[in-house]
Amino acid sequence: MKQLSDLDWSTWEARDPATLVFVIRDGKILLIDKKTGLGKGKVNGPGGKVDPGETPEQCAVRECQEELGITVSNLEYCGEHRFQFVDGYSIHVWVYRTRDFSGEPVETREARPKWVSLDAIPYDRMWEDDRLWLPMLIRGERFQSRWIFDGDSMLDYEIRPDGQNEPWVE
Repeated sequence: MKQLSDLDWSTWEARDPATLVFVIRDGKILLIDKKTGLGKGKVNGPGGKVDPGETPEQCAVRECQEELGITVSNLEYCGEHRFQFVDGYSIHVWVYRTRDFSGEPVETREARPKWVSLDAIPYDRMWEDDRLWLPMLIRGERFQSRWIFDGDSMLDYEIRPDGQNEPWVE
């Protein structure tokens, strides 16, 4: 399995449902240095696996509380990723953005917070796909995507615009 066409996406189901959240405020984005789990050592947004009985939005709020000690609100749905890894692992990720949260981001066992200027996002320390869709999220564009990864290496992908363009207004 090296290409999107190697899979029957009509019957594809992810092993894990998960979320990602990006807080954008005053020309900066809140990222994390991930200290545990999938993507350990990479820069990403906070997020994680959806618990049984939990909606993706509820998971997004809980994960931000657990990883950064903040409570996000007014989450805006941005899109979904369907990741298939050649080792058999798969994950379906709901992606959100917001400017609204309470509390101060703090380092936890799982994550070290970092505010980064929107024009200085460290894509070289992130998953390879982030440079393709994160600018869409920042611009307010919705997306649906499918990805094939072999470990950290992206083998194939498709990004489909989804919905109205709603520019991010500072």
